Amino acid sequence: MAISAKERKLSRLGSGKAVNGGGGGSLGARGGHRPPTAGGRRRLFAVFFAFLCAGAVVFGGVHAIGASFRPVLLTAWPSATLNALSSERRVQQAGGNGAGTVLASVQIRHAVALPDHVLVILSDGSLLPAPGHFECLYSTANSMQLRRRPLSVAALPDGPSLVHCPAGPSEMAVSLSLSQSPPVTPFQWDQLVYTALLDSRDNSTVVFAKGMNLRPGRLGVPSRYECVFGRDLSKPKLVVTSPVVSAAQETFRCVTPVRIRRYLRMTADGNINRNSAGKPMLVSIRTKGRGSSTLPSIAQPEPLHRYNRHRHTRHRQQKVHSMCVCTMLRNQARFLREWVMYHSHIGVQRWFIYDNNSDDGIEEVLGSMDPSAYNATRHLWPWMKSQEAGFAHCALRARESCEWVGFIDIDEFLHFPGNQTLQDVLRNYSSRPRIGELRTACHSFGPSGRTKIPKKGVTTGYTCRLAAPERHKSIVRPDALNPSLINVVHHFHLKEGMKYANIGQGVMLINHYKYQVWEVFKEKFAGRVATYVADWQDEENVGSRDRAPGLGTKPVEPEDWPSRFCEVYDTGLKDFVHKEFTDPQTGSLPW
Repeated sequence: MAISAKERKLSRLGSGKAVNGGGGGSLGARGGHRPPTAGGRRRLFAVFFAFLCAGAVVFGGVHAIGASFRPVLLTAWPSATLNALSSERRVQQAGGNGAGTVLASVQIRHAVALPDHVLVILSDGSLLPAPGHFECLYSTANSMQLRRRPLSVAALPDGPSLVHCPAGPSEMAVSLSLSQSPPVTPFQWDQLVYTALLDSRDNSTVVFAKGMNLRPGRLGVPSRYECVFGRDLSKPKLVVTSPVVSAAQETFRCVTPVRIRRYLRMTADGNINRNSAGKPMLVSIRTKGRGSSTLPSIAQPEPLHRYNRHRHTRHRQQKVHSMCVCTMLRNQARFLREWVMYHSHIGVQRWFIYDNNSDDGIEEVLGSMDPSAYNATRHLWPWMKSQEAGFAHCALRARESCEWVGFIDIDEFLHFPGNQTLQDVLRNYSSRPRIGELRTACHSFGPSGRTKIPKKGVTTGYTCRLAAPERHKSIVRPDALNPSLINVVHHFHLKEGMKYANIGQGVMLINHYKYQVWEVFKEKFAGRVATYVADWQDEENVGSRDRAPGLGTKPVEPEDWPSRFCEVYDTGLKDFVHKEFTDPQTGSLPW
């Protein structure tokens, strides 16, 4: 069998050592050296054995120390960095035990310092064990280090895994004890381009960014900005720029340069390895003029999925779904099943669920529902105070497959008090091509005398509401939306020439279970997801309808809370649910 050159060389070196050793023995004999006696050999053996024992103790102690405190390699960068290098190089499978395990498959892509925690974004394909099997490491340039358990871990098959680490002490960086990634620097959330979508309809890139401070509901001046594409945005000679065609809130739309389109197309076709150059293609927003600056970016432009429309009408192709719903939620798993099953019954065919850092098992609830009956998908949206941007993102994703999309919360239920159905309403307005939005009134329900969460669900548990509707919510045609994608409180700006229609309360309305029992209400209003709505405990805009009237900013339950917001008893939806969903044999509801 053939052997390599290296093996032959090692073989030759080994043979040489043997020959030289033998020669040494002869020379020693010729030099008159006396061979060691049996007693001398025993003494030499005892000394050698004692040396081995002492070495085992010393090295065992070093290993024991290393198990309790594993030093992390620190960077020489002047600022604290995310450090993911461990001196312990053991590699195990994702199910390995112990916080000291290092996984070769776990690669950190980015990290973002959010207001109340640090988000660690892993590369696609990283295998991540349960939170109890690793730790978040906090370190600084002076070698200080702390360890804390991660708050939660989230992963989807078609995207990166996310690790939520607690907010560490100031001036400290965070890493993972199981990763071998090179050090990365965490970005600040308030100055960041965080995601981007490629729109092939008009060869544009839609960029979502924090830090430009554009006013809600108003168009910005696009000529003040430009888009920047490249692998290293800090090197002006290596980037490609393009004009911004619309700027509003946190959403920018710019022309996708031909070179970038060609590169991304080749990457998608597999002709170019995305990671061959070490860095992915990023896009950012740059201000123009004196003192111009480019926002830091972690946004890789992602292509929108295209769908084949399967039916034809006289004038146009029919989309796959006539009615879809987009929602953004956080820790609403106990209400999710009722919400999806109810809306499926009335005619919703597709759900886009944007999960805003939930840790209460939403994935288990969705996983327990029959996917052939409920086409509901979860999309990780970890970006805080960015509901409007999330809805714009969802509108683009739903555009190719959905004729109409409702933007409603998980505590809001479409209700039809008359004889018409959802299909009747949509059919009526689908034949009117200039109608791009249907607006329906929202009735806000109160605790209805309850002090505990109703076991049979919100639709049957809360039956007392305010007399007048508080606002409206919308069902829109995604094809009719203004290219800027401006949206405020769940309704969008429309294209030029498109109109909205107000739906009468006798035809369609929304039951909004806004003021539930105190346990639920306090959890919901502690941190709102809307960008331009203040959190409950913030001393800002206290009189807004988006706040809890009469509560101020203190999370203290009023004595009369169960009886508040009760002006009209309304059992319309409760009666409908009992009629349509109650099992005649057991009297139970399916959720």
